[in-house]
Amino acid sequence: MRPVKATAAAVTAVVGAGAAAVAAGRLASDAALKAPAGRPLPTEPRLTVHGTAAGQVTLTRDLASLRPGTYGLNGDGSHAVVGSVLADAPHSADTVVRRLERVTHGALEPGDKAWLTPNVYVGNPSAALGLDHADVDIPGELGSLPAWFVPAARDTWVIAVHGLGTTRELAMNVMEFLHGLRLPVLALAYRGDLGAPRSPDGLNHLGETEWRDLDAAIRYAVRYGAERVVLLGWSIGATMALRAAAHSGLRDRISGLVLDSPVLSWETTLRALAAARGTPGALLPLAVRAAQGRTGMDSGHDAEPADPDLLRVPTLIFHGPDDTVAPWNLSRRLARRRPDLVSLQTVPRAPHGAMWNPDPAAYEEALRRFMVPQM
Repeated sequence: MRPVKATAAAVTAVVGAGAAAVAAGRLASDAALKAPAGRPLPTEPRLTVHGTAAGQVTLTRDLASLRPGTYGLNGDGSHAVVGSVLADAPHSADTVVRRLERVTHGALEPGDKAWLTPNVYVGNPSAALGLDHADVDIPGELGSLPAWFVPAARDTWVIAVHGLGTTRELAMNVMEFLHGLRLPVLALAYRGDLGAPRSPDGLNHLGETEWRDLDAAIRYAVRYGAERVVLLGWSIGATMALRAAAHSGLRDRISGLVLDSPVLSWETTLRALAAARGTPGALLPLAVRAAQGRTGMDSGHDAEPADPDLLRVPTLIFHGPDDTVAPWNLSRRLARRRPDLVSLQTVPRAPHGAMWNPDPAAYEEALRRFMVPQM
């Protein structure tokens, strides 16, 4: 009986280890599939507020706190806007002083934990920017999708869709600029966002199914007067834009794409987010398989959203080598394969979904040059 018992014990151990590995892969996949809108991605470090002074805030020294440009600074119950690093301001070796542009709400106190976010504005376009807007409901396949509509004179609309770790407030970074070009803007909340329906499985599909909410927004825009639309997407919002441009029944109305930090391989992005959460490398393939099993997402080259052969309209990509969530080299590859349609603006020292923040003026000038022929 001893060999039988030993074999049974070994089988039990193997089965138990296998079940534990499957559970670990499922948990690791949550880093992407359950990433909540408006909360920091695991790649974004928590910083400690060490103090504030007139127009200054002192933060933990980190590669993140040393980034150039303008960012939101979110804490639990607070939001502020920080500008450039003040290298000449007195500080200790383990801290950084940045310009404190404003505190939008709440307060920054020493010891508070905070993180940088590309969302510079909070609230709505009327309160944050002084732009007249309407709260509209877009009929989607899962239910009503809330959106902001900022009217303007032209019949080319910009439909803006945010990505991982942000909300539709991100569109306000460029909304005033687009309004200055007299372009109507529709900023969409999609499935899983606050006020929008949940996905049937409660999971984020990294743009693979969410694009149908963007398709609903295109239909809404055309119904209410848009002759053409330009899709402006960040992160998985860019993935949604590519999917819509390839598969929407109204794709002939899409005149251009603007893609910021596009997720062009969901597997790569899922691995990056799982690794940033501390998943051992050996478990990352299990995280991918778990994601496939939970969502039904396809894998491999045929599942990539940026099929060069399906691209039909001028496309502007903002992306940079410091994006640890969606690799820049995939954007470069797309630009090389379709130089007739794709223009790539390389932005150094910018995290995922935040290519506007290091140099808003340069971003908006590139956007202006792209948009003028679309109008």
